[in-house]
Amino acid sequence: MVGKGDNTESGKISQEFSARLAQLEPGRQIRAIVMVNVKPQEKDSSRRMTREQRKAAIEAIRSSSQDSLVEIDEILSRFGGSRLAPRVNALGSITVETTPSGIEAFATSAEVKAILEDQGISPLPKPKR
Repeated sequence: MVGKGDNTESGKISQEFSARLAQLEPGRQIRAIVMVNVKPQEKDSSRRMTREQRKAAIEAIRSSSQDSLVEIDEILSRFGGSRLAPRVNALGSITVETTPSGIEAFATSAEVKAILEDQGISPLPKPKR
């Protein structure tokens, strides 16, 4: 089980997320966003990328993450989890569902940069007039 100080020291899981994981039942399925270690892309920041350059950059991120996906799938298989997307997105992340032990396994993987809690987003309330 992930507990305070276990994998938060690696910087891959926040202390808050780690504390919530420690409170969960071991077999409970939770959603998380796994940030994959992708190879750095060369970029020219002096001007805006063309549509073709953006598409090429996204494809480069996806192709460089293939080895990482093999390990992610292996961890998900061991802990009864699953991918919630077919491939890594343009930001180099993929949403998964797994157990707290699966999250801990991701935190020890060299293929994973960070694990974020998948949290719902809701609109702000309208201001009172």
